[in-house]
Amino acid sequence: MNVDAQLAEIRGGATDVFPLDDLRERLALGRPLRVKLGVDPTAPDIHLGHTVALSKLRALQDLGHHAVVIIGDFTARIGDPTGRSVMRPALSSDEIEAFARTYETQIFKILDPDRVEVRRNSEWLAELGLDDVIRLTGQMTVARMLEREDFRTRHRAGTPIGLHEFLYPLMQGYDSVMVEADVELGGTDQTFNLLVGRDLQRNAGQPEQVVILLPLLEGLDGTQKMSKSLGNQIGIQDPAEEIYGKVMSISDPLMRRYVELLSAQAAESIAGLDAGKLHPMEVKQRLAEELVTRFHGAQAAAAAARFFAERFQARKANDPVVIEVSRDRAEIWIAHLLKEIGFAPSSSAARRLAAEGAVRVDGEPVGPDFRFEPGRHSQVAVGRRRLAEIRLKRAP
Repeated sequence: MNVDAQLAEIRGGATDVFPLDDLRERLALGRPLRVKLGVDPTAPDIHLGHTVALSKLRALQDLGHHAVVIIGDFTARIGDPTGRSVMRPALSSDEIEAFARTYETQIFKILDPDRVEVRRNSEWLAELGLDDVIRLTGQMTVARMLEREDFRTRHRAGTPIGLHEFLYPLMQGYDSVMVEADVELGGTDQTFNLLVGRDLQRNAGQPEQVVILLPLLEGLDGTQKMSKSLGNQIGIQDPAEEIYGKVMSISDPLMRRYVELLSAQAAESIAGLDAGKLHPMEVKQRLAEELVTRFHGAQAAAAAARFFAERFQARKANDPVVIEVSRDRAEIWIAHLLKEIGFAPSSSAARRLAAEGAVRVDGEPVGPDFRFEPGRHSQVAVGRRRLAEIRLKRAP
């Protein structure tokens, strides 16, 4: 592609690209750009929120550019303070290593493995001596750190900020120096960290990286960004039926957002929706099948669609679906039960539903601490459309 065509492709779906003129000049050089994306292995699985940036990185690979994925096994020891109101709990070395290995496997569900450089930032960060760290911290002021909204908010509220948290954006920026990034991708919440990378590159005598900011994907709650710690995520390693069911459970407004950020058929689906040619349920089905196909294959997607139809659609509106649970369970916490039967995407989401009065057992509203007793209780409902009859499994 010529420069203008590449720019149009790169800007598609991005919230901002700056400096745009710098990107134009580098594309005009005709060489592959080094495009950096950092991910910290702080949870077992990559979720759909991660795939927004990974898909943009794949698009840049397809334009002929060189992907550089930084697995932040060292920065994960600190934990990105972005968007946090309190300090993150520390992860053990074993946890970080296990999560890093899963990330290194899962990114190739999206990226072309033949055109990517995967690095761990422990390669260089673990080698820094105290004098190196002092020189690094000397490039930043406390006043500049407090320009970050999350730090500023915590400082004003008197919520502790660990000195180690100030190191995080410096370390992320130092990664850009070490891999000589031309471009760095990140969510809009990463703006500060990405700009620190430009500062450190300039101080190191390198050309400053171009920053491409991407929108954040809301989680299943429709409010906060998708996050494993918030329990509102859809993991790309989740079972096919679970991915399908979670997508089908999202609200219509959130469905539009998911289509725009996740679907390769977004333009067609949104146009059909706006023209009234497609029902929101049809659009959700298309998206669910597309995502399951992407991560589990077409056969799994077809099976997940059949499973969903048999369990939730092939019955009359007021007929309960029959679901069996193990006989050896005297009681089941309602949040776990709702998650197990697919009526809520997570235990935390189930708790919120119960707290809002949306959950009924045998026709009576129950709270988030309710214990369902199989044999004593029989039916559980969420809202007006989801109704299940819980039966005990027979002994084999």
